[in-house]
Amino acid sequence: MQGPKSENRPMADINVTPLVDVILVLLIIFMVTAPMMQQGVDVELPQTTSQAMEGQEERLVVTINAQREVYLNQEKVDPALLRRHLERSTAARLNREVFLRADRSVPYGFVVRIMAEIKNAGIEKLGMVTEPLETRK
Repeated sequence: MQGPKSENRPMADINVTPLVDVILVLLIIFMVTAPMMQQGVDVELPQTTSQAMEGQEERLVVTINAQREVYLNQEKVDPALLRRHLERSTAARLNREVFLRADRSVPYGFVVRIMAEIKNAGIEKLGMVTEPLETRK
């Protein structure tokens, strides 16, 4: 006599329990590591329009020229002391907004360091000042 034939046949059901376990572990790993991967500087860029922005109050403008000299409005500032100057300048302001103008020949790393100093000074909004593209006729 032979035993039941079901022992010799392959199992037709898929066991999804290990798959669900792996997916849940991956989900937890991504949820934990995602906030740690955000290491950039938050920049809120203004929307471009064809008209100039109307000035309601005096704006703070940080300018970086081609020689990597940093200016706060018209005053030359040491990049190491920029944070302190910005904290003093924005202490009495309700609008904590700064515009950054940088010469195109300045290395990207230097501009990012200045952006980090601006953020560390407690500035919530950072606008990038650009010139509109010239249209060729």
